[in-house]
Amino acid sequence: MPTYVYKFVETGETIEVQQGFSDDSLTEAMHPVDGTMRPVKKVFLPVGITFKGGGFYKTDSGKSGSIPTGGSTSSESSSSSSDSSSSSTASTSAD
Repeated sequence: MPTYVYKFVETGETIEVQQGFSDDSLTEAMHPVDGTMRPVKKVFLPVGITFKGGGFYKTDSGKSGSIPTGGSTSSESSSSSSDSSSSSTASTSAD
């Protein structure tokens, strides 16, 4: 069951109430200190969002035809060839 936050109209104090999704919102609730029924209003809180995974990219939700071709491929191939030559140089100098 989800937990909802209600605020007492007169005092501004808040309480948490467990209710089902199909239950109606409360208009009155028992005050925890004196036990009297007092008017309340439901408080809407922002939802926390957690992003998990490798990341989100500009092209994740784009059309398949809108992905640029060539720009990233050529830079990847040139960087990989320079990386392999520098690693072979490093291995020969270590011998």
